[in-house]
Amino acid sequence: MQNILNKKTLNDIDCNNARVIVRVDFNVPIKDNIVTDRKRIVAALPTIQHLLNNKCKIILLSHLSRIKSLDDIKSNKKSLKPVAEVLQELLPNNDVEFLNVNRGQMVIDAVEKLEPGQILILENTRYCDVNEKGEVVKLESKCDENLGKEWASLASIFVNDAFGTAHRKHASNVGIAQHIPISCIGFLIQKEIVNLSKIAHNPNHPVVAILGGAKVSDKLKVINNLLNIADKVLICGGMAYTFLKTQGVDIGSSLLETEMLDEAKKILTKGKDKIILPQDFRCAPEFADVFPINRTKIQGLNGVMALDIGDQTLLNFGNALIGAQTVFWNGPAGVFEFKNYQSGTKGICSILKKLTEHHHAFTLIGGGDSAAAAVSLGFKEADFSFISTGGGASLEFIEGSPLPGIEVIQNIVVK
Repeated sequence: MQNILNKKTLNDIDCNNARVIVRVDFNVPIKDNIVTDRKRIVAALPTIQHLLNNKCKIILLSHLSRIKSLDDIKSNKKSLKPVAEVLQELLPNNDVEFLNVNRGQMVIDAVEKLEPGQILILENTRYCDVNEKGEVVKLESKCDENLGKEWASLASIFVNDAFGTAHRKHASNVGIAQHIPISCIGFLIQKEIVNLSKIAHNPNHPVVAILGGAKVSDKLKVINNLLNIADKVLICGGMAYTFLKTQGVDIGSSLLETEMLDEAKKILTKGKDKIILPQDFRCAPEFADVFPINRTKIQGLNGVMALDIGDQTLLNFGNALIGAQTVFWNGPAGVFEFKNYQSGTKGICSILKKLTEHHHAFTLIGGGDSAAAAVSLGFKEADFSFISTGGGASLEFIEGSPLPGIEVIQNIVVK
């Protein structure tokens, strides 16, 4: 498998019988102590299985949600224990142990007792963001050097396989990699790099980008970079109304970033031959799942707010996607959580599925809400070429920004 970043992968290191610490992304939804979506756990299995095949002693680290107070810790609602139970179920022939702490003598003792083929999951790394007094210290989130050293001391090899946090500089990724003899990326991150590179580096044209979601400010860099890469950029979701406002369209009470109007105008000027904006909308008098009011750009949206794109816009988007060889989509077209405002996002999914199945286009969903939307609307991962596991990380990769959690990994030495 190609590795365009020249970073060491699992295939570049000898991990036989080694003690290995792995940063995974087990930030999964949990309700009543039950994991309700296992995809991220399953996605880590190829890396874990490779290490098991090499008789490694495995220590797993992950965060789970944000930790802002001692109550977050004491309630156990953000504990990784339910995740450990799922992993044990997925790996019935191996011992998966869970430790309800992530540092100190208990951890050292548990690590020393590990046998080849055993897995130890330490507690939520973000528990280190709040101390015993309840003070928010963010030792994990702000990459405390001593914490990184402590975790690095537990093993001789570090594998980063948490793409979803690769754009963050944390003690559990950057901190460990800076203080351990050997570091590499796992199979999940390698797969992400290979697939995202098909967008960011010499993609097959025509290239079409579909960008939705709420805010222009969140995607300013990626829009600008995609204008250099893509042949067409289709803008939808909440951020479309900031662009429409610069054109003098009455957007009613639709989502608006006033402070981004000047930037939106610059983007429209730069991409005047590439950008396609919505022409019609499904609207409501307020933010509620009510029967939609159909409005056009010419009519304006006085007295209502747009919550989805309309049929004509979806048709325009479909026409722009005819013949596309490469498609990148990030951000839903509307409030897909409302049944009355799903048709835009569902329509985009259907178009991309057809492009993938019948026209052999490379279609990539850039994680986050668009990935969640596709699944919730009944589409499967196999309906698209690739669904990224990291919304923020995939966007930063596409915009050309360095990802700290990957940059810190050792390079392959070319002899």
